[in-house]
Amino acid sequence: MNAATQRITLLAVGIALFVALSMCLQVPVFENYYLCLGYVVMAVYCWSFGAVSGTVVGTLGVVLYCLVINGLRGMPGWALGNIVIGVCLGLTFRASRRLKRLSLRTLLNIAAIVVGTAVGILGVKSVTESFLYAQPFLVRAGKNASAFIADVVVLIVGLPVCMALDKVLRRMFPKLVSEP
Repeated sequence: MNAATQRITLLAVGIALFVALSMCLQVPVFENYYLCLGYVVMAVYCWSFGAVSGTVVGTLGVVLYCLVINGLRGMPGWALGNIVIGVCLGLTFRASRRLKRLSLRTLLNIAAIVVGTAVGILGVKSVTESFLYAQPFLVRAGKNASAFIADVVVLIVGLPVCMALDKVLRRMFPKLVSEP
């Protein structure tokens, strides 16, 4: 299988895993909100395959998930927010791999998760929904605060998964992994 076909297949698997984890493992945390465990898949792709792959998996995973579950309701803002989160995480994860100290690398990654998710969910998603639903920005940001908290928790808990799977993915897909 050539590299382009392998990359497309790998992205399709990531999108499917994002949807499957988001749908099958629903852990309730707040009123009408479940942990989106698909973010672990997005984080692994950002870590091992780079910002573009992680962003594609996170964005198209959300689009497919929303189409399967409830149509377009909530999808545009969430998908646009995931673009910001994916780019932020992918670029930061790549840069942090050059750091020798694990503690510094971990702090940088956690900061990127918090800032990227804040901009993506509290900012981009809230602005998009404010326009779509004709509600004030602060109302939308307030409603998205629980999603922000839950998504940050999932991404931070997913960091050790990223590091553990990276070695396996580097052996399985040496031509496709992101170089540090």
